[in-house]
Amino acid sequence: MGMTAIEKILAKNSGQELVKPGDLVVVKVGTAVLYDNNFVPSIWRDILKVYDPERVVVVFDHRVPAKDIISATAQKTGRDFVKKFNIERFHDVGAKQGISHVLVAEHGYALPGSVLVCGDSHTCSAGVFNCAARGTGAPDMFYAVTKGETWFRVGETIRYDFEGTLKSPVSMKDVFLHIADTYGSHANQNVEFGGGALPGLSLNARRTMTTMCAELSAEFATFEPDDVMLDYVRERNPAPFEAQYPDEDANYLARRTINLDKMEPLVALPDTVLENSQKVGDVAGTHIDQAFIGSCANGTLDDFAAAAAVLKGNKVASNVRLLVTPGTQNIYLEALRHGYIETLIEAGAVVTNATCGACGGGHLGVLAAGESCITASTRNFKGRMGDPDSKVYMGSPATVAASAIKGTIADPRDFVN
Repeated sequence: MGMTAIEKILAKNSGQELVKPGDLVVVKVGTAVLYDNNFVPSIWRDILKVYDPERVVVVFDHRVPAKDIISATAQKTGRDFVKKFNIERFHDVGAKQGISHVLVAEHGYALPGSVLVCGDSHTCSAGVFNCAARGTGAPDMFYAVTKGETWFRVGETIRYDFEGTLKSPVSMKDVFLHIADTYGSHANQNVEFGGGALPGLSLNARRTMTTMCAELSAEFATFEPDDVMLDYVRERNPAPFEAQYPDEDANYLARRTINLDKMEPLVALPDTVLENSQKVGDVAGTHIDQAFIGSCANGTLDDFAAAAAVLKGNKVASNVRLLVTPGTQNIYLEALRHGYIETLIEAGAVVTNATCGACGGGHLGVLAAGESCITASTRNFKGRMGDPDSKVYMGSPATVAASAIKGTIADPRDFVN
């Protein structure tokens, strides 16, 4: 019996010819990404050796620039670590700054067919590059950095085939909300994406989907390779790689087709995205105090373009704070060149530096008790973006921009064709 893409990646990197659901595999780690939270004093353990400095990436992203003494101390520790082991792939505050998962995409750090680990839960983002990418705990990260390997249990795989074409302003964030609402949790399962619609989906759109699979509790999320993705990686990383395609007789727990033509704007209600979304029209008029566009899932140039298309010629409602955060400083620069930043600021938005920011309630947009926010970020758990008594709704960047104009949750189709 054949293997899925993830099973073939895990087999390749464990030196086995065949792996199947239920197996425990020890795999070589191609890339280990440490981020600022790993260096927090309560978590950090002094590493005495690094297996291969060329396989390590260090990124400061969660609270950048440092917002307090703890984050400043963590970043100092990280800089000392980088100097000690001559880590070249280092993204400090400045021109190379950004969210770790977005930087992994920009620089081609996730090679097709390889294994990538990071301490952040949205590491599955890199699965867009046909990479077995997963978030791990701090002890596992330290082990991967020092030993160059880690272990996983092989789970069963759900396959989604995308067909048709999205109708603007509907986006892959809406498609994700449809999957989360319709099929619920994918705990202990892998997710594989493919289908005839792939050529019409940008890598940014695809990466939104793999990033959000963390909210399905999926183990791994990956796309079937195509020339668009493979050429993208080759342009950014000269290292050799072997992409892994699913076998024709791969064994899937389920195989589902998603017709993109039928998708429409959705909004996830507060506290979870699982089985908790409604059509935007059913929640239109709901009061909001803040609107946020950003994070590793939706801080791309595509997202800036979508927001600017809605906001152009309009103004943010007086009762709303619209915050927009790019995934990297490079995206910020490109958004400037395209005129998106000017459009956003003229409409009344605040554009921040590249960081995780308001997504995790760390800084740059924390919610007070009783406040409501609609977010195009990764998570809407209770207390995720601030006080536990605040409410977090989730929608696409276009839906968030439309809501910021109305002052209540709104349909983006009212502002763009």
